[in-house]
Amino acid sequence: MEFDDKKYAQRERLIFLDNCLTWRGVANRRDIIDRFGISNGQAALDFKLYLERASGAPPVYDNTKKTYLAASKHQPLTQSRLTEAFDAVLGETQSERPASLPRLERHADPLVISHLYQAIQSGTALNIQYTSMRTGTDAAQWIVPRVFASDGDRVHVRAFSFKHNDYHDYVPIRISPDSTFEQKALVRSIPGDRKWNTLARIFLKPKSDLSPAQAEAVRREYGFEDELLCIETREALEFYADRRWGLDQPHSRLERERVDYLDISEGAASASD
Repeated sequence: MEFDDKKYAQRERLIFLDNCLTWRGVANRRDIIDRFGISNGQAALDFKLYLERASGAPPVYDNTKKTYLAASKHQPLTQSRLTEAFDAVLGETQSERPASLPRLERHADPLVISHLYQAIQSGTALNIQYTSMRTGTDAAQWIVPRVFASDGDRVHVRAFSFKHNDYHDYVPIRISPDSTFEQKALVRSIPGDRKWNTLARIFLKPKSDLSPAQAEAVRREYGFEDELLCIETREALEFYADRRWGLDQPHSRLERERVDYLDISEGAASASD
């Protein structure tokens, strides 16, 4: 990554400067002075280094506006997404009112997480008391935690359930800290997690009921480079795609064209070598 040869503090200032020129199209010394509380002399050194690194299409100083303007063929030296740019350079405001919707943080008990982690490491079964959002029951049950996973919003633990005789996703916060967390060795082997060991290649396209102009706008929004947008995840996480991307909603902007599945288990990998 660009600027990795610099110390952390200066690297952060240079990345911020790059974001300003990329997303704002303008930048000056005052931006980094106000943001990082550095001297005018240090800001000048940062700008000098940036101009050297951006020698292919360096920003141009505008005497009238007293600021640097990004070149017409400006190429970012670092990569950032719009959501990151909002936090870094676009969402700033002089008002005390927030400019973004607060994120609802999901909490978890570290003790619960540590029990799950240790069971994963030791390959043992774990007794938990789990509150189901579907049935409301919270009876004790035995599971074999295998791996932590994320749907981009919540962290789950993927585990074999003796109650269901299949693999399920468990949300750690719904595991009661009053569980016994008793561990025991497995007395019989459990099946492999087929869905976890299967890669799902989800091919998306603009919703069929959109107009050509709307479909083209969707392609720009999601960065389509080909006719279809391919997203790869494990089949075990495919369920969350509908909810996170709104594919099951009436006003969705995207829909599935198809899903291809590929066995990525260790056995499959060995067979293909």
